[in-house]
Amino acid sequence: MLRGINRQLIFKDDEDKTRLLEMLKKYKDISKYQLYGYCLMDNHIHLLLKEMKENVSEAIKRISSSYVYWYNMKYERCGHLFQERFKSENVEDTAYFLTVLRYIHQSPIKAGLSKNVSESEWTSINEYIRKVNMVDIDFGLNLFSLDRSKAITLFIEYMQQPNDDQCLEEQAKVRMSDREVREYLYKLGITNISVFQQMDKENRDAILVMLKELNGVTVRQLSRITGVAKSVIHRVR
Repeated sequence: MLRGINRQLIFKDDEDKTRLLEMLKKYKDISKYQLYGYCLMDNHIHLLLKEMKENVSEAIKRISSSYVYWYNMKYERCGHLFQERFKSENVEDTAYFLTVLRYIHQSPIKAGLSKNVSESEWTSINEYIRKVNMVDIDFGLNLFSLDRSKAITLFIEYMQQPNDDQCLEEQAKVRMSDREVREYLYKLGITNISVFQQMDKENRDAILVMLKELNGVTVRQLSRITGVAKSVIHRVR
């Protein structure tokens, strides 16, 4: 998955998406990767591919660098477009392969951009059920049946199934500020850090456990606020 820096748009119109697909096809011929699925959202891209001649990092570098160069020229901008390094995970069995492919094809639906998979314009579903352009569809369809007509029917049924698939989910990083942590402590009756540091070990550790369970805090941050060593906070259960 490639995401726009600060979650900004990486596609502003259909021409941008068409250009990215052209680059996927171009570098597929060069890097020799197998492409099983894709989905272009407004601020991120999902790809399901298998590295062959080049490793996946080199292939993605080719695609992203070329697209950013073209995008910056078109919109008269400079600088980065994609956020850090792409995120990836291994797909190691056929069951998860189908789960990932369904997740990719259903992404526009879950984002409220489409009503069903067959109506999604910017996903690889169109190559599976209509006309092949660059996607390697045989592997996925053959998992359903060697009879191509039957395979497509079963494939569509599977792709449309409601589910709670979670694949390479990237949640926005939530970070509590020091002020918010101190306000939380205040609500627990700890008006200042001196009060906390004078507590007996049992009660102090109980508070630390509660702090560690907060969403968006780090051990380093808690150590800075409470004055308790990081090693101590790590051990508290």
